[in-house]
Amino acid sequence: MNQRIQKSQYIYTYAYNSEDAPLCHMEMRALFDTHTQGKILKTDVDFDPGRSPFIKEHIEVLFEGNDLQDLYSQLHLINLQDETFKVLFVKINDQTGPDKVEYDEKRQIERDTGMHITGQLDMRDPDIIFGLVPYEGRWYLGIYKKAESVWLKHVKKPREYSTALSTRTARAIANIAVPEPAGKKAIDPCCGIGTVLVEALSMGINIDGRDINPLVVQGSRENIQHFGLTGNVTLGAIADVQEHYDATIIDLPYNLYTNATPEDQLVILKHARHFTKKLVVVTIENIDHMITQAGFTVKDRCIAKKGKASAFSREILVCE
Repeated sequence: MNQRIQKSQYIYTYAYNSEDAPLCHMEMRALFDTHTQGKILKTDVDFDPGRSPFIKEHIEVLFEGNDLQDLYSQLHLINLQDETFKVLFVKINDQTGPDKVEYDEKRQIERDTGMHITGQLDMRDPDIIFGLVPYEGRWYLGIYKKAESVWLKHVKKPREYSTALSTRTARAIANIAVPEPAGKKAIDPCCGIGTVLVEALSMGINIDGRDINPLVVQGSRENIQHFGLTGNVTLGAIADVQEHYDATIIDLPYNLYTNATPEDQLVILKHARHFTKKLVVVTIENIDHMITQAGFTVKDRCIAKKGKASAFSREILVCE
């Protein structure tokens, strides 16, 4: 298939509710160095959409035009020999103004676009799906990929705690901590039953787990093994960590459910300063003074709720 432009632009569509928006936007900033209030983002960063719990679709842009006729004039460059195709008008839930297109018109545009592509149409099982979308006054067409919601498969675990992070939150936090896994190593030194570890390992992030509680260490290992993953989870205190890590994730123990005191929390943060460049902390209360005392600076923050109607919220801090 001939292509008019280099593969340098990508469009992502998002699905999230108002409660998830702050965490979704923080993940956007970590992955793409920007965020948008809408549920569509165009960037030059290529990212596997299945990694994010919020990304719905990914389009690798091949052509763009000022209007549909401009776009159609370029599609003769697509010449599919042995591959079948279909065109999908990408649905954006919050599109308004000139970018909003009604259902019947979308189907007609799909048919019209397909008529300008040389190849065999297959609506049921095509080799290639072309995604078509209007964005900020222009039209884009490219290779379409739907995100696989891998994280949903991890919701039910053999070992669970009611206070553990939700799977969706854990996956976003892993992305925030390690947006580019190549050559990076992370640790969760208070890993509990391994909710973060499962999500990180399933995305190919090189991460170690550690905890002082032998029961939860065993639970973490069982959960990792249950999903066919391989990870290193050791028993021991954070004070004994010797290796250096590019990123550390700490769901800070809090005295509502453990015996951890504010002094204990500060000690954990101070120990982390010795072996990590980047720290992502999850807390149920404001700990800015502790972050400063431990030698970190807060670079980004958001509030994440556990469940739509839950009053139980956590603050997520990105520190360096």
